Amino acid sequence: MSEQSTYLAKRQLKRGTAGWLMLAGLGVSYVISGDFAGWNFGIGQAGWGGFVIAAIAMAIMYLTLVLSLAEMSSSIPAAGGGYSFARQAMGPAGGFFTGLAVLIEYALAPAAIVIFIGAAVNELFGVDGPLIYAAFYAVFIGIHCKGVGEALKVMMVISILAVVAILVTGAALLPSFDATNLFDITSSANNTDRFLPFGWYGVWAALPFAMWLFLAVEGVPLAAEEAKDPQRDVPKGIIGAMVFLLVTAIIVVVLLAGAVGAEVIGSSAVPLVDALNIEGFSHLATFVNVLGLAGLVASFFSIIYGYSRLVFALSRAGYLPQSLSLTNRNKSPVRALVVPGVFGFLVSLSGEGDLILAMAVVGATISYALMALSHILLRIKQPLMARPYRTPGGIVTSAIALVLSLIALTGVYAFDPKAFFLTAGLFLAGGLYYIFYAKHHLVAGSAEEEFAMLSSAEAELETS
Repeated sequence: MSEQSTYLAKRQLKRGTAGWLMLAGLGVSYVISGDFAGWNFGIGQAGWGGFVIAAIAMAIMYLTLVLSLAEMSSSIPAAGGGYSFARQAMGPAGGFFTGLAVLIEYALAPAAIVIFIGAAVNELFGVDGPLIYAAFYAVFIGIHCKGVGEALKVMMVISILAVVAILVTGAALLPSFDATNLFDITSSANNTDRFLPFGWYGVWAALPFAMWLFLAVEGVPLAAEEAKDPQRDVPKGIIGAMVFLLVTAIIVVVLLAGAVGAEVIGSSAVPLVDALNIEGFSHLATFVNVLGLAGLVASFFSIIYGYSRLVFALSRAGYLPQSLSLTNRNKSPVRALVVPGVFGFLVSLSGEGDLILAMAVVGATISYALMALSHILLRIKQPLMARPYRTPGGIVTSAIALVLSLIALTGVYAFDPKAFFLTAGLFLAGGLYYIFYAKHHLVAGSAEEEFAMLSSAEAELETS
């Protein structure tokens, strides 16, 4: 066996594990916690009408991005997802900074979510703090180390419970819907516009909250190397997840405020639970509160999966220390699971869940812009590339995603400049790391070389 094949033999994921339905479930689980809380504060920023405008804009951004990613994932089915697409389109530096942006999102988001999990556990059982954070990280990283098949099955069960909570809440509140409740927020005596009580600035500031309804669905392509038929399954999975999430977003945005009022929902820490309690469904509210914890756990669990595959791909290519991509006998990248998990746990000790999540959103919007740009460049530079799935609208679609992602990035600045500048500091540190270390340790000089190396090694491993 060649030295190259020996290197890759120690860095193999378990192929053929996930079909398109499992991948769609993965996409839903990445996002589902965002339906339970967080998004609703955008109503407080913009009023219900202003938030709906922000939510529609972000839904269009995610839909156009997902359609662009579907094409690229069918052409480049690699575990790096956005990093792999950007490296092919923009070279090693473009690949690194796209990977860094996604890594900031995926490493920080679990740290924020575990803080919210701690608050939910405290509400139910009276226990919170570092021990709860450490326990959740340890248990779910341990499940992932057992193998991707087991992990995805657990994730699907948890996600189904969370979806049930949303559907049951929507059904209970539907009879109480009153359109006048949507417009009960007023900003001042000088502004009588109940649709946009805080004007267009409110819409701008609400964009980061609207993203929480869809944030991280773009992570589905990170499972490409473990899909049964990546060229078909990844596009179907990510598009299926996005369509389902559009439905759940409509349920929570319209029915909650329509039942109990936009003002109540816009300031609620647990909007589904509060809406049910106000309408007299106290027992159902308790049930949904428990399942709301399942929603948080689903997103926490699945984003751990996502960051591990990204770190695995970046390490295997040499951008990160190569030891991080070693896999165990279950074909799980243990070090890529544990090291970012330790980092996330340490970050969670700050207790600044809102700030951490805002920083994750900054990383996300930058990665969206770079991935959309990758789609445009690949269409222009490599028009003959095999594309089993083609994005409807071509580069017009990805250009819409690019423009809206840049607008969303400015929205984070409007809401929380501190998060914006702290994340900029992470990119500066990452840039210095790339210049002085990473670019000198790449396993392959280009994306084409990397994919050729993987294909050659896989063929050699199969015949050996």
